[in-house]
Amino acid sequence: MSIHSSVVIGAGQAGLAASHHLSQRGIEHVVLDANPQPGGAWQHRWDSLTMQDVHGVADLPGEPAPPRSGKRANDAVPAYFGAYEARHDVPVLRPVRVDRVESEGELLVVHAGERQWRTRTLVNATGTWTRPFVPFYPDIDTFAGEQFHTATYPGSEYLRGRHVLIVGGGASAVQFIGELAPITPVTWVTRREPVWRHDDFTPEAGLAAVTMVEERVVQGLPPASVVTVTGLALREQEQGAAELGAYDARRPMFERIEPRGVRWADGSFEAVDVILWATGFRAAVDHLAPLRLTSPHGGIALERVDGNVQGATTAVRDHRVQLVGYGPSASTIGASRAARQAALAVERALRETEADAAELTPVGG
Repeated sequence: MSIHSSVVIGAGQAGLAASHHLSQRGIEHVVLDANPQPGGAWQHRWDSLTMQDVHGVADLPGEPAPPRSGKRANDAVPAYFGAYEARHDVPVLRPVRVDRVESEGELLVVHAGERQWRTRTLVNATGTWTRPFVPFYPDIDTFAGEQFHTATYPGSEYLRGRHVLIVGGGASAVQFIGELAPITPVTWVTRREPVWRHDDFTPEAGLAAVTMVEERVVQGLPPASVVTVTGLALREQEQGAAELGAYDARRPMFERIEPRGVRWADGSFEAVDVILWATGFRAAVDHLAPLRLTSPHGGIALERVDGNVQGATTAVRDHRVQLVGYGPSASTIGASRAARQAALAVERALRETEADAAELTPVGG
């Protein structure tokens, strides 16, 4: 079995950018993607999400991203990724769903069912989409209506005419309210009071948000939401819901779920037909568990790169492993920037491996 210089797991924004920068440095590698076709998580987004609605798709290296338009994001972005793969000869294999990654001496072994790839380094670019987070609430399984997460949102037309309970205080919840409130009854609940911003988002605010996340992952803490720093804002497409008072009628989190609705600690009850959990995602890194990268604080500690808050990609516990799209690089623009740093770290790790091998080689051997 051949030994690769690097294996990239995931062919979304982070994986494609990482592949580009590895190729630029002449580093042989293969990209393993769980999806049957190009597009990363974007191919699974709901139909009503257009390129006008998305919070931004960064350019892949050397290729401008699709412009804002009324095109469906789950069509436009996969087409962009697919064309990029073809033009840049990205060495992608699919569908390959990685089960686990193990260490075998100086090598890493990537397992996908009965298939294996041995590699000297690894770039993990699996994102979060495959790990939707739904908090536990008493009797959640007794609810007689339907429950969806952002990852399975069926679109506004499917929910028209039904009372929807939207749970979550992030940008997705705000977007869902904007889409649903004009056509169907909506109740919004959040754990904390939403933090709204009433001015334009500044580069300084963005840097503060990313720095906060970087500080956490350097300490080995799980990445946190950046909304508490950036704040929420209403876009033009959400003004209709705002005029209906949908955002002003927010309620605190309920105490328990009942078959026909939810009940609060004060005994009040509201009947709902659908619960929509806009409660975010967790990093899809379970396949890395055999490498024991997780710190006692529950996250994977990454090494800080001075002067580059989005450059923290190297796992503290194993320098052969880079994480792109994790923590401070968990955005399309962050992933593209971090991919270059990850490729530099891979190049450095390969040089160190070669130097170690040279020292161990007997004279004349």
